[in-house]
Amino acid sequence: MNQISKITVSVNRRSYPWPQVAAIAICLDGCEPDYLDAAIDAGLMPTLKRIRKSGTERTALSVIPSFTNPNNLSIATGRPPAIHGICGNYLYEPQTGKEVMMNDPRFLRAPTIFKAFYDAGAKVAVVTAKDKLRALLGKGLSFSEGRAICFSSEKSDQTTKQENGLDNASSWLGRPVPEVYSADLSEFVFAAGVKLLKEFRPDIMYLTTTDYVQHKYAPGVPEANAFYEMFDKYLAELDAMGAAVVVTADHGMKPKHKADGTPDVVYVQDLLDEWLGKDKARVILPITDPYVVHHGALGSFATAYLPEDADREDIMARLSEIEGIDLVLSRPEACVRFELPDDRIGDVVMISSENKTLGTSEHRHDLAALNEPLRSHGGLTEQRVPFIVNRKLPELQSAASLRNFDAFYYAVVAAAQPVG
Repeated sequence: MNQISKITVSVNRRSYPWPQVAAIAICLDGCEPDYLDAAIDAGLMPTLKRIRKSGTERTALSVIPSFTNPNNLSIATGRPPAIHGICGNYLYEPQTGKEVMMNDPRFLRAPTIFKAFYDAGAKVAVVTAKDKLRALLGKGLSFSEGRAICFSSEKSDQTTKQENGLDNASSWLGRPVPEVYSADLSEFVFAAGVKLLKEFRPDIMYLTTTDYVQHKYAPGVPEANAFYEMFDKYLAELDAMGAAVVVTADHGMKPKHKADGTPDVVYVQDLLDEWLGKDKARVILPITDPYVVHHGALGSFATAYLPEDADREDIMARLSEIEGIDLVLSRPEACVRFELPDDRIGDVVMISSENKTLGTSEHRHDLAALNEPLRSHGGLTEQRVPFIVNRKLPELQSAASLRNFDAFYYAVVAAAQPVG
């Protein structure tokens, strides 16, 4: 471990103590708390079962929309989307008239905890499953001094010391590049984390996975249990090496299908086309990313840009009457309630019920690749996530409220405790 003597590191109006051992946050993408309970009940997660008893366990809330990018960047900055600016995987830019992926570092408006600790002299490691997060999470890191490593499983054979802090991470780890739509993509993250802790010895490390398994398989089924059994073995290694570890998630996951297994969808663009005229409004689904095979770009959160002459109150009232749409808010209301950046949200925000999703137009969603009943996320019913620390933290246990983006604060609090 880096032995630089520091008292605190300040970032985004929060002070973090200097860790005495590695402080690790693990984001289990899509980890509905029931997944852990089912795997533990099946006897497949002995390490996590022990940690839940000997450490500290809580349930936290994710940010809304409960999608990957907003929550990973909240965990990385310790702040909500209103501060860091990442409010979806995908957005519409009214000034350009284009819909774009929100994975470019230019969209990030706040420094990460990784940059703050790096600037203070720490060694930092970040491993992501998908490459879409890598540039955002690595923003501001310099790889020339040998104190930062940041790469994805997806592009692990393309890493360089100049861009990632490590040449050919796939060769370094002795594992082939995993298939994107597989549990192996996440296992690569865990295996890399263990090796980095042994060899690189970071002060701060973030490991974040993919929710391919969770989109396909419900808690307790063999494929889901196998995933968490695999994770538990790597968690055991990290714990045995003395690291302070926080396990949380970016969002939960719920079944979003009818009794016959077909997706249960409200196609909002079709509704607005009927009410206002074709393409007068524009519906944006922030779940959209380059990897839609497992969810068809169907999630529980949508935003709509309306024409200037539209009667917003009337449109909102009519949307509220649609079965499966649980919440309809104006932009100002949504931005206050969910702490969102008001220049990156449409005129109206919609959130669906637990077993419904929101789509644009029916013909625009290719659902042919959904070979399992749809499971997805994005709304309030997917906001509860696990929050487990492998240390006793009385202040965490008694905290009135808890967010998943408190992960690094409590990881470094745990890591700052006297060793032994």
